[in-house]
Amino acid sequence: MKYVIVLGDGMADYPLEELKGKTPLESAVTPNLDRLAREGAGGRLKTIPSGMRPGSDVANLSILGYNPARYYTGRGPLEAASLGISLEDDEIAFRCNLVTVADKLLVDYSAGHISSREGAVLIALLEERLGGQGIRFYPGKSYRHLLVVKEQLLEEGHGSLKTVPPHDITGRHYQPHLPRGRGSRFLRDLIVQSGVILADREVNEIRIDLGENPANMIWLWGEGKRAILEQFREKFGLSGALISAVDLLGGIARIIGLDIIDVPGATGYFDTDYPGKGRGALEALEEHDFVYLHVEAPDEAGHAGNITEKMKAIERIDEDIVGPLMAARKEYPELRIAVLPDHATPISVRTHVSDPVPFAIWGSGVKSDRMESFSEKEAHQGRFRPRSGHKFIPLLLSI
Repeated sequence: MKYVIVLGDGMADYPLEELKGKTPLESAVTPNLDRLAREGAGGRLKTIPSGMRPGSDVANLSILGYNPARYYTGRGPLEAASLGISLEDDEIAFRCNLVTVADKLLVDYSAGHISSREGAVLIALLEERLGGQGIRFYPGKSYRHLLVVKEQLLEEGHGSLKTVPPHDITGRHYQPHLPRGRGSRFLRDLIVQSGVILADREVNEIRIDLGENPANMIWLWGEGKRAILEQFREKFGLSGALISAVDLLGGIARIIGLDIIDVPGATGYFDTDYPGKGRGALEALEEHDFVYLHVEAPDEAGHAGNITEKMKAIERIDEDIVGPLMAARKEYPELRIAVLPDHATPISVRTHVSDPVPFAIWGSGVKSDRMESFSEKEAHQGRFRPRSGHKFIPLLLSI
């Protein structure tokens, strides 16, 4: 048996007046997703355990079969693993966004989706000016970077440290949301110093001249220590691969032993190579039992409040990924495909929420239920009652 999970990050949403009371999933033209749901079986999945922040880190760990309440240590360590950074027992990793601030407002959590090349220049400068003595900055992709610090530098301890994702406070005064709790003073100082260092850099002057948002400060969040997870093959008896342009997903893959399939042109944004990802999944099926294909674009559209781009991303997933994968059942008769979001990123709130998400499973041995299309509302017609996210893969294997 072959298995593919197509994960549309943040794809679920709420009904919108602009769409006459429908969600983007309901309004988008998705013949393949609708056929998959109609011929398959589905329901709803609680990917975020009660009391945990609704992030892609928690949700994707959950969907991959790892109970976040047991395994989750923070987002930073997962992204560190993607960059090949081995954390010591006394080190803490933080996600380090390049952001845009103005008039004490956090204007843009992504600094205009700054390019990886520009971001690397600025992160190298921060490493030069602020690094050393237990402080290390690492470049990632676009606005997503990493800070690793020695635990001892958080002189006051860090047991009560609280940080906030920048995409949760876009357009708001950022000062009340700076790190707080024991150990936060050190982080706040780094953030303030970064603003001074980045303010008049040539990279930012050029971006401003081009009408683009400058990366004029860092934002630190998602702290955690080294994560230890059981290997996916040992847990489920399957060889697996992952396709994603996001470091977070790559980090999870490295830790649990999934092969990472690099797709040229995959960006983690609206311009990602959808057909390339679809082809990558089909090629991965030749050597692997299980493929996890992640698309970031719907989530980015949700954060931006962009209905058009969200619907477009959903339609591209349908046409360029789900359609070709369903056609591959001629080559792989024993194939099962599952489609779902990791969490909802509603246009109306522009951040993640903890609501259960819809899912549908199609293929070999799957009997259809009452779902007529793939959407949040139709998921209630599925035959599977809501269940915890980490129980999803056992369901996919046993249905």
